[in-house]
Amino acid sequence: MILVVGGAGYIGSHAVKMLLDQDFEVVVLDSLSTGHKQAVDPRATFVKGDLGDENDLAKVFATYPIQAVMHFAANSLVGESVIDPLKYYQNNVAATLTLLATMLKHGVKKFIFSSTAAVYGIPSVEIIDEGLPVQPINPYGNSKLMVEKILHDFSRAYQLEYVVLRYFNAAGAHRSGEIGEDHQPETHLIPLVLQHLLGLREKISVFGTDYETPDGTCIRDYIHVMDLADAHILALEALLKDQLKNETFNLGNGQGYSVKEVIETCERVTARKAVIEYTARRAGDPARLVASSGKIEQKLDWKPKYRLEEIIKSAWGWHENHPQGYQK
Repeated sequence: MILVVGGAGYIGSHAVKMLLDQDFEVVVLDSLSTGHKQAVDPRATFVKGDLGDENDLAKVFATYPIQAVMHFAANSLVGESVIDPLKYYQNNVAATLTLLATMLKHGVKKFIFSSTAAVYGIPSVEIIDEGLPVQPINPYGNSKLMVEKILHDFSRAYQLEYVVLRYFNAAGAHRSGEIGEDHQPETHLIPLVLQHLLGLREKISVFGTDYETPDGTCIRDYIHVMDLADAHILALEALLKDQLKNETFNLGNGQGYSVKEVIETCERVTARKAVIEYTARRAGDPARLVASSGKIEQKLDWKPKYRLEEIIKSAWGWHENHPQGYQK
């Protein structure tokens, strides 16, 4: 049985559905502070509980025969992390320590960690690989890197076996249209554009048009949430079969898309025209952030299956049928 912490969230709920489709038994632990109960596949066992609560965790591990843990339960807003770093260190680091301690107490030593390419900070290279120095520039990136270092130390001291997966911009929705992206507040470009095209937002703001990129706007790595879920399950299977351990992988499409490309593709998919406001650059926005996934391709034969148009088509299917997210 697999414990998915944060399984009611965006990426976690997609991983849960894929795990179930591949005949894993799944327990979801989620506080529902940002997740949605409606996103949890009814085939999974759902437990409402807090990652940082020793009693909540102890009950789960005492009740279910947990073999491995997937951890998606992090706060992930960069701006918020700068304003309220305490929240990020408490939830992303201290609560994760509580989870790891409970795992060890119950003899569970296989762990899949959802990390972020924000650990690289502002890289000076066009394509980011795992050998690049890690230099996070905000508390969110710091908190994820701290956990990565903790996992390294725990592997040496307690024989914990882990896989860390670093990625940037998850996007898209499940092909069934039953689950998708619903954040409050929403900060991701693709859902913001699609919400605008649904008439829920007045305009789209583009921050900076003078970057050293082909069209002057920032380039980012967008990856389908189902590709991310697939990578997590491949890593889990390899861990369970003792085929690898203590690895760190980037997950990316290897090319990246500009802000203008994303907006134009959204317009093409929806056959609607966006109202765009071009404004000044935001502080700390690098021109290009694109991850190489060559290492995981070599080790686990993983490749992203979906490109930008397919990502946006799936996202549009979700947003068009759920304009208010999981509320309706």
